[in-house]
Amino acid sequence: MSLPPGARASCALLLVVASATAASAQTSPHQQRRAQLLHERAAIDAQLQALDAADHATTSPIPASGEGAPVAASAAGPDEIIVTGKALSLTTQVTGQTVTTVDDAAFRNTPATTIADIVKLSPGVAVIQGNGPRDVGVSIRGSNARNSFGARNIQVFEDDFPVTQPDGLARFDLTDPHAYGAVDVVRGPSSARYGNYAIGGAVNFRTRRGRDIDGAEFGLDGGGDGYANLYGTVGNAGPDYEYSLFGSFARANGSTGHTHYETGTINALATYAFTDRDRVTAKLIYNEGEFQLSTRLSYNQYLQNPYQQGCDAVATAAPGCGTISVFLNGVNGARIAQTAREGDLARNDRRTIVGARYEHDFDADTTWRTQATFDSRVVNQPTSANPFKGTLDSYNITSDVTNHGRLFGMDATSFVGIFYNYLDNQSFTFNKTPAGRNGFGALTQTVFGDVRNMGLRAREELQLTPDLQLIAGIGAERSILNVRQTAYAYPTTGSNSATLTLIPALRHFWNVAPEAALLWQATDALRLHARVGTGYGIPQAGNLFVTPDGVPGNNVALKTQKNVGVDVGAELAFGDNLRAEVTGYYEWFRNEQVSQSAGVNLLAYTTNAPRSRHRGVEVGLHWKPLPDLLPGAKLDASYSYNDQRYSRYDERLSGSATLFDRDGNRIPGVIPTFANGRAGYDQPSGPLKGLGGFVELTYRSRYYIDNGNQLRIPGYTLTNLNLHYDPPGGQGWWSRLSFFASVQNLFDKTYVGSASIIADSVNAAGQQNPASVLMNSTGSIYAGVPRTVYAGIKTRF
Repeated sequence: MSLPPGARASCALLLVVASATAASAQTSPHQQRRAQLLHERAAIDAQLQALDAADHATTSPIPASGEGAPVAASAAGPDEIIVTGKALSLTTQVTGQTVTTVDDAAFRNTPATTIADIVKLSPGVAVIQGNGPRDVGVSIRGSNARNSFGARNIQVFEDDFPVTQPDGLARFDLTDPHAYGAVDVVRGPSSARYGNYAIGGAVNFRTRRGRDIDGAEFGLDGGGDGYANLYGTVGNAGPDYEYSLFGSFARANGSTGHTHYETGTINALATYAFTDRDRVTAKLIYNEGEFQLSTRLSYNQYLQNPYQQGCDAVATAAPGCGTISVFLNGVNGARIAQTAREGDLARNDRRTIVGARYEHDFDADTTWRTQATFDSRVVNQPTSANPFKGTLDSYNITSDVTNHGRLFGMDATSFVGIFYNYLDNQSFTFNKTPAGRNGFGALTQTVFGDVRNMGLRAREELQLTPDLQLIAGIGAERSILNVRQTAYAYPTTGSNSATLTLIPALRHFWNVAPEAALLWQATDALRLHARVGTGYGIPQAGNLFVTPDGVPGNNVALKTQKNVGVDVGAELAFGDNLRAEVTGYYEWFRNEQVSQSAGVNLLAYTTNAPRSRHRGVEVGLHWKPLPDLLPGAKLDASYSYNDQRYSRYDERLSGSATLFDRDGNRIPGVIPTFANGRAGYDQPSGPLKGLGGFVELTYRSRYYIDNGNQLRIPGYTLTNLNLHYDPPGGQGWWSRLSFFASVQNLFDKTYVGSASIIADSVNAAGQQNPASVLMNSTGSIYAGVPRTVYAGIKTRF
């Protein structure tokens, strides 16, 4: 079997990691004394940070029981890393805002085939199947519900390096959950802190630290439908350095027809303190994969043939097979239908992210930080009747200063920073020919141009009293969209030459986002917070090339979408036996961007819904109900309720001159209620320490997928089982091994894993069609994964 280049790179990395051994360098007396002094300094810093944490408590609703902030020093022993950082973290321990941290104790002994297995454990987060077997759509408070892949309207980071490009898109199929030690989910409008597109918040994936790995680990997971994942990681830490290096190669055939994939990942993080005041951190992410794709189905097709079996060819296709329509000559004229296998629909994408961060301490209280990131996304996507190719390279630079001092006689943390990011877009769209994956026909569209964002941010965290903290921040940003589309049309009569339509789009946007919060440590066990935050997101470049009249042109009327949100939350903590959180939120949206039909034989365009409201409740729980009788028993649960509706929006449907009033309608794609619960037991002591398991239930309520609220996707409940043995180290060769076995979707429930938004339609009388008609709208649904058994083994050195 021929492997893609990314897979070959990952396999090579695994061989390198396999040959690596941890070694302690011989040091001179001078170096030993320097290390001792640095260690003593780190111990003092750690104690001060612990006192600060008690006095200036942050809002991490269910604190992680694993590692803390990535910049925090450890004073546990002479072999621990002592590289310290005092700059204000972007996403870890965010003060005054609703934040949940999920550490690897929750997922390290599970299959964790996609990041959905991690982020679904946080309240407020819904996940759907994306475009491809490993792609995942992530939504925070409904922020990304309209998008059927990746993430928009949330900012995504890895180790505080940006993974969202300046056009607002982040993809999750480049990540392997085995690389991570924790994930931070920041919820609520957050543009004061993260800038453009932070409508719903932010997610930060934190790779495992070298000090936690302390050597090398290798693992192999296998499961149904040909799933296999070979991965390895090596890491270590010393007095002035820390590093971790991860590589994996994963493949599977997929439960749905024509969804085989192979993908390789390399992930590295290294920090080095070359003086007592200067530190540098380097970051690398590389991923390449080949993914076969099935077609999205209508609801009726899904009911007939959810997993697209017997769909090799149109001539012999079983009922319910999805198809695409392609030109016979790849240009114009007659068309034929093809199944996904006949057309060999696929994605072959490559992503490279390289970043560096430099920190300098001017003194014990003031730190300057500068970070630069290069992000290259190279896409080759014959995913439909119009294949897409492109290169989207971006650059992101930030520089900021953090000061820990006093203001008006009170302890204060002050932050100010500037930023600039740039995306170079060079993309092409073609007609597909019947010749399969490489059947690229006539060019139909080119888009060239760039997206620029630049601005500044400021933040003040002020300790009003020992128990009460005030947080205020503001961000101001200038955005420039300078793109041009060239559309190619090929008439079937007259001249054979193409007709070109050039559409330039130059838009400038100014946005300002303030925020303010109060954090009150009411008692040792109870912490309360209240916050007002704002967010904004400028239009995407692709939204600018169809006018409200449904014809090619510059959509000059499209505005920035904005929201203002209020959060009120409480956290309760009694040691490790009970930790709970509850947060209520209410957000007012202005000019939310939606897709709308312009009429018969006209193109759909993007417009602004003038008013909408989002409100809900989020609950999280970690409980050890019998700490004395059954100390290993625990219950982890999260619950979210979203009520999101249009409050002013008129929609024009194709075939009707009537405007349909959508006021009060639910916003499509938003799941009103979702919950996740685990009841488990892990043996805490004795010869069987590390032996455990859990039963997990995942619930999703039904939801609409059209603006008219006619067609609703059924809800579902899934059950997962897990058994694992993960013994503590230091007890001989057996303690170097860990095992797990898992059954996902135990009762083999057939359910909708993803449903993209569909357009409403009207009948001959101009009336809105009911759900029975919309059930035939294609291009929407992927089935979720059926019952699958997984098992894995891991060894440590």
